[in-house]
Amino acid sequence: MSTSVEMPALGESVTEGTISQWLKEVGDTVEVDEPIVEVATDKVDSEVPAPVAGTIIEICVEEDETVDVGTVICKIGDADETSSSEDKEEPKEEKAPEVPAEEAEPEAEEDAAHVEEAKAPEAPAAPEAPQAPEASSDSVGEGGFYVTPLVRKLAKDKGVDLATVKGTGQGGRIRKQDVLEAAEAKAKAPAPQAPQTAEAEAPKAPAAAGKPASSPIEEDTTLRGKTEKMSRMRQTIADRMMTSLSSTAQLTTVVEVDVTRIATLRARAKNSFLEREGTKLSFLPFFVKAATEALKAHPKINSRIEGKEVTYFAEEHVGIAVDTERGLMVPVIKNCGDLTIAGIAKKINELAEETRTGKIDPGKLSGSTFTITNTGSRGALFDTPVVNYPEEAILGLGTIVKRPAVIKDGDGNDTIAIRSMCYLALSYDHRLIDGADAARYLSTVKKRLEDGDFAAELGL
Repeated sequence: MSTSVEMPALGESVTEGTISQWLKEVGDTVEVDEPIVEVATDKVDSEVPAPVAGTIIEICVEEDETVDVGTVICKIGDADETSSSEDKEEPKEEKAPEVPAEEAEPEAEEDAAHVEEAKAPEAPAAPEAPQAPEASSDSVGEGGFYVTPLVRKLAKDKGVDLATVKGTGQGGRIRKQDVLEAAEAKAKAPAPQAPQTAEAEAPKAPAAAGKPASSPIEEDTTLRGKTEKMSRMRQTIADRMMTSLSSTAQLTTVVEVDVTRIATLRARAKNSFLEREGTKLSFLPFFVKAATEALKAHPKINSRIEGKEVTYFAEEHVGIAVDTERGLMVPVIKNCGDLTIAGIAKKINELAEETRTGKIDPGKLSGSTFTITNTGSRGALFDTPVVNYPEEAILGLGTIVKRPAVIKDGDGNDTIAIRSMCYLALSYDHRLIDGADAARYLSTVKKRLEDGDFAAELGL
């Protein structure tokens, strides 16, 4: 007797899903809760676990197919059912599995101006034809546990022998993070010294004085000249961006902010904050706090047009744009206006980690009334972000840079000093929000940040 596995409902408003990749083939044995397939929806990508232990006897939905929630996608039964099922079916041409992009690796910078975002994904190499599973270092890790194609690909790229990696996932499963840690440990290990030769002993030409050796730009040899289908997530993002631009009259207003006091406060508080709150203190919570407080003073920015009516929200549900390997996703901090700096910092770090690892609850990806995007985390001075429709505005944060600026000294005279500066860019719907409204909102945010009155919240 077999058990049918159905397309799950990955969220209240999700009605269909797309098979991204089968992690198991017909004839493979599975354990309870072992991932068997990757499913993509408009909101999130997720692995579907096996509800029972047994053998995959039939795959009912092929990769890249989209089906309704509740549709049977495969069947799990006894091994002898597989052979009888295969006898009844005509042989099919075997299809090479599409290897998904590897998980994004967050970039940790001690003094980065904003929340850590995922690195640009490294494109996968051309997929190999499926082979019969073998108990080798390419398919199993320490203890003989199954390794997903995603992790195998990453291990191959990093030169890591999976047979030497101890998995920390459920049931000893090797995760992407295990491979990255093994690769890092391998890189830190002292390399064996090769015997010196006369050529090696010869003095090298000195580098140009005052000019450090530059690293060559790495060429992407996996995407250039390639044509491939857009992912379900990328298609959804494309549709929403075009809908936003065609449905609203958008423009952007930019102001410059002196965040020197914020930089000083953060430098003083970050170590004690980490010890007390258990999470890192980046610059982003300060910006989110100031922007959210300003929404209460400027309701137009936190509103929505519905036909010929406007709804001005009484709550501040702030979306935080997170760069992932699958594309830009926007988890939401609900009731952000009620949170302290510590509460905002915890929510940002938790949601960003859940989003990058694909463990985010779809319910946390909807319901925002205003969005903040941190384009400065990759060095951009500012941009003109597209409004997260049907919202009315989105705030873009530029990178923080030190440069000379004219300020008033203690006697009220103009003087030049080195200050930490950044740009804030507000894109908004001109159907409701005028340029003067945008300027007033940004001025409120600017004053809050430049005053830097956050010491009490940081315990200073």
